[in-house]
Amino acid sequence: MTTHTKPGLRPVNPNFSSGPCAKRPGWSVEALKAAALGRSHRGKIGKAKLEQAIELTREILQVPAGYRIGIVPASDTGAVEMALWSLLGERGVDMVAWESFGSGWVTDVVKQLKLADVRKIEAGYGELPDLTKIDFDRDVVFTWNGTTSGVRVPNGDFIPADRKGLTICDATSAAFAQRLDFEKLDVVTFSWQKVLGGEGAHGMLILSPRAVERLETYKPSWPLPKIFRLTSGGKLIEGIFKGETINTPSMLCVEDYLDALNWAKSIGGLDALIARADANAAVLDRFVGKSSWLGHLATLPATRSNTSVCLHFTDPDVSALDADGQAAFAKGLVSVLDKEGVAYDIGAYRDAPPGLRIWCGATVETSDLEALLPWLDWAFAAQKASLKAAA
Repeated sequence: MTTHTKPGLRPVNPNFSSGPCAKRPGWSVEALKAAALGRSHRGKIGKAKLEQAIELTREILQVPAGYRIGIVPASDTGAVEMALWSLLGERGVDMVAWESFGSGWVTDVVKQLKLADVRKIEAGYGELPDLTKIDFDRDVVFTWNGTTSGVRVPNGDFIPADRKGLTICDATSAAFAQRLDFEKLDVVTFSWQKVLGGEGAHGMLILSPRAVERLETYKPSWPLPKIFRLTSGGKLIEGIFKGETINTPSMLCVEDYLDALNWAKSIGGLDALIARADANAAVLDRFVGKSSWLGHLATLPATRSNTSVCLHFTDPDVSALDADGQAAFAKGLVSVLDKEGVAYDIGAYRDAPPGLRIWCGATVETSDLEALLPWLDWAFAAQKASLKAAA
């Protein structure tokens, strides 16, 4: 039910943005006091911290021993672009997309790389494409969790173990909250600022032995800028995967990532992180199930994200508005919550259908989500009253 009575209880932490996401519980700047500031990232201390970040990433994400893990420039976007420009072109590629970031990778491959043999397997917001149409004899590029649609693949069962092509997976809003099937993935990318609430500008690139083999046996026909180069003389630059970054990282951000990783380890690692995200998403799911004005954008429960939960308006008066009208309604609702200081940055992504996007990742406290729910009803009622008054 919606109500005009302003709730009394407020979330302790109103940060529900889908990136950069909320810091881990109890975080303060004191967590960064051991940062190697003013020191070379190539010196003993700096390199040790970068190596530790890679080792903890492997431990917590449960990355197989034979996979390389590297810290690369330009967040998840940089990591994905590095993979696309370095690996694609050896064979045909299937681009699988169902939201804006996946569609962005399609644009890059078709219009920037200008590959001749590209198939697009796409679906609209809220749906998964028909995954049975994918040809795994070809290279395949897809997102594990669609950050702007709230739609994820339920598991890696659709990927055959005996594939001939490479699977390149943008997992930025899935890593540390969903169980990635690394044996089915040849490239995995993510950034620090999603599930662990780290800072931006740094990406992670995880390569399977098959991906390394491709890098060492195939040379693209196009030139590669320095920050994309993963090989030298036909061999993998192993130092990248031992903390010898291509460009200078922020050691302050590295310290923050180490803090987040150590927190994750202290609460029980991957299982605990997944459980926290699942519990948060369940709180929101129960609310949506009883709501008269809000519904999941993701149509199938099995494909609903437990991190970037995307919601659309089901109220008849609001859903009857055109796209601009719904967008204005959503903007007003989000603005009210922002001004009250109870929820920041929860509007739907600019390319997605109008609505809300509420982050439920592991750094969000379930109690904060529970405190938010009455405010959603209150803000909706206020906006609905304004809509009727203007009619």
